[in-house]
Order: sequence, then structure tokens, then C-alpha cells
Amino acid sequence: MKVLVVGNGGREHTIAHMLLKSEQVERVFCIPGNGGTALNPRCQNFAFAATDFEAIARVAQTQGVSLVVVGPEAPLAVGIVDFLRGRQIPVFGPTQAGAQIEASKSWAKTLMAEAGVPTAQSATFTELAPARDYLQQTGAPIVVKADGLAAGKGVTVAMTLDEALKAVESIFGGQFGSAGSSVVIEEFMEGREVSVLALTDGKAVRPLIPAQDHKRIGEGDTGPNTGGMGTYAPAPLVTPDLMARIETEVLQPTVRALAARGIDYRGVLYAGLMITPEGDPKVVEFNCRFGDPETQVVLPLLETPLHELMLACVEQRLAQFPPIAWKSGVAGCVVVAAQGYPGSFAKGTPIAGLAEAEAVGAMVFHAGTRLVRSSGNTDRLVSDGGRVLGVTAIGADFDEAFGTVYRAIEAIDYTEKTYRRDIGYQVRQQPWETLPLPGVIAASDPMPTEAP
Repeated sequence: MKVLVVGNGGREHTIAHMLLKSEQVERVFCIPGNGGTALNPRCQNFAFAATDFEAIARVAQTQGVSLVVVGPEAPLAVGIVDFLRGRQIPVFGPTQAGAQIEASKSWAKTLMAEAGVPTAQSATFTELAPARDYLQQTGAPIVVKADGLAAGKGVTVAMTLDEALKAVESIFGGQFGSAGSSVVIEEFMEGREVSVLALTDGKAVRPLIPAQDHKRIGEGDTGPNTGGMGTYAPAPLVTPDLMARIETEVLQPTVRALAARGIDYRGVLYAGLMITPEGDPKVVEFNCRFGDPETQVVLPLLETPLHELMLACVEQRLAQFPPIAWKSGVAGCVVVAAQGYPGSFAKGTPIAGLAEAEAVGAMVFHAGTRLVRSSGNTDRLVSDGGRVLGVTAIGADFDEAFGTVYRAIEAIDYTEKTYRRDIGYQVRQQPWETLPLPGVIAASDPMPTEAP
């Protein structure tokens, strides 16, 4: 079979990589793809936008594609699944109505209330003045969120009232465009965060192994939020008993509530959770797609062929599917970013040494790269984003996995590279302070203004 993957990040490169692990998957097409998918001889990139639905449908039909997999949230939120289904093209992902669970935090809050899903108390505002008054009454710490899609950067965990006020002023001031037309203000929840990605066909739910990621740019989980600087799986925090509670208290009620609204949700239901000091799970937010970089550690541990699981969701036969099989061991991933991220950063910087990194035993997933084609054998790989590479390794334990990751990163020749040395510090025995300093921006340094 042939599969088409929509998107151009590390998540999509990982999905393509795992799909091609199966002998049944002959070829993967990527729209638009990145430098990593361009370098794979069994992948082919098409330079269309992820929201060019007509072009995506045309490629799927002319190339004999059996399945379309939608990676990012943006095309899901504007109805790519509805469009492709209307042309009888099998597609893995929720409809536009279902994608609201990520595209609108206030919509998701209402759905959780209907489903009885545990989450933080919140209030939604469409104007600055009432939001400011509310903050003055509640005080800090508190959480301020742009209601719409903001590429993972629209959340401020404000420890002071002044910080919270600046956050709402910035959102209503247009920092996130239309995503900030309304603001959700939530109570501050204490605990430890964990990501549980589940597959669903709209009826049955199958959770994947839990992961924990690091959102902040600085070591020690300091500085501004990013799309994610690294992750590991499975997260020991989630015991089998806790996973059973997450499935019965969070995942199943949410899928039932979606179905009760007449929403046909087939794809990934990603629950970002806070595990309270008492051990109870509460939803921080839902996403309607695979996480990035969580995908880079969850899928490499998957033994069951990925395309079989996706087809079971699309064809609504997940309940009859055999138990999901996993490899032994654990996985860790560290994101190599461009200097200045999540603010302004350079693009077009040459990258080399990836073969040497993989020779160490790591998998290098491209997140923000581009292959510059030229005559002869002079193709060049260059940076093309803020998060540039995700370096992943599997090990018997987390020290082994992250040891491989950091040795691989040292082998990568990329002058703008910056990364956190402490990813997975919760589960590693080796002190991260002993690792070589990569020249990261210190957490105490002022960060540049965020790029659009």
C-alpha cells in the first residue's frame, strides 16, 4: 500500500519512518515533507501546503494512496478530513467538528464539563477589561491561555498577578492573531504533567504508552514555553492502575461525549494531564493529533505495525483489534533547536554529521530542515525552523537511552544548535550537569521577541 502523510515536522518524519517499517507499505508521500523525508529513498515530497486540500486529494488519487495521515492540527481544524472523506479517500484524523477539542480551549472545557472529566476550573473572556477584573479578584498563580491554535506558545503559567495581566494584554493585543480573540483563564494546578496519546475509532479507545515532555526552553524547566524541547517514554509516573483510571475517567467519557454530539472522531485523542500530589489525573488540555515531540519516543517503541492500527481506526474496527504490542526498553528524545528559539532565529544554516549521529545508535528525526537540491552530488541539508532535529534513542534504561542521544548530538555539525542537557532528569541517574555545555541561552537571559 501507499500512504500520504500531511505535514512537515518531526512528528510527520517519525510517522513516515514508522510506516515504512512495515513490508506492506511500499511508499510514503509527504505534503510538504522536510529534509528528512526528502532524503528517504522510499519517500517523495510534494511542495504543496498542508491546507491545499485540492492538491492533497489529487496526489492521493493519482498516486493510488490507500490512506492519508494528517499530522498537524491546523489542517484538521479547517476541515481536511471532511474534504477528503467527501472524495472517498480514507483518512486518519478527526473531522473539523472533532478538531475543536484542540482548536478552541473554551469548547473543550464545555465538553469536559458535559462528560464529567476532571479539569481545572476556568472562565472565558472575549474582552480585556472583564479579564483584567477577574485576575484582580483571583490573583496568582494562575494560567492564561489563548483560546485558539497558537503553535504550543499561547499558554502562560503566571506566578505573579503582573505576569498574568501582561499575558492577557498581550493576547488581546494580537500576539497570536485570531487565536487570541478570546482568552481562557484557569486555576493553577499543582502536580506533574504527563501526556497520554490514545487511538480511537469514535467508539473504542486504545491508549498508547505514556510520555513526559519538557516544554520550557531552559534547563531546570525555566524560561518561556516552546513546542517541546525533549521527551521520554514510557513515563514511570503512570502506573497500570493510574492508566486504567485515565482510560475510564478521561478518555472513554470524552469519546462518549463527542459521539453524543454527533461527532465522528477517528484518530488520535491526546490528553495532556496533570497528576496531582494525591495521584489524581486532571486534564490540562486535549489535542486532536499526535504530540510533537512525544511521537518521537512513543512510535519507535511500537511493535504493532502503525498502518494496521490507523486502518483499524479509520474502518471502525478498533474494538476487535488485537492488543497493541510494544518493544522492551525505554526511549528518550532531545530536540536540537536553533539559537534564539522560541524567539527569532536564523534559517538556512548547513547541517552535517547526521550519518555519524545515527552510527552511534540514534534515530534523527527532522523537524525544521530543508534539502537544497543542486546539480551533481552537492545537495545540502539546511535548517528551516526553530526546532530543527529530534534525536531519539532506545535503551534498556533511561541512562542508556539518553547517553546515546547526547553522544549523537555531539556528532551533529550545526553551528546554531542549542539543546537542553537535562531532558529526562526525573528518571535519569547520571547528573545532567556532567554533560558538555552546548552553549544554550541561559535561562536567566532575556529571550528575544517571539517570531510569528
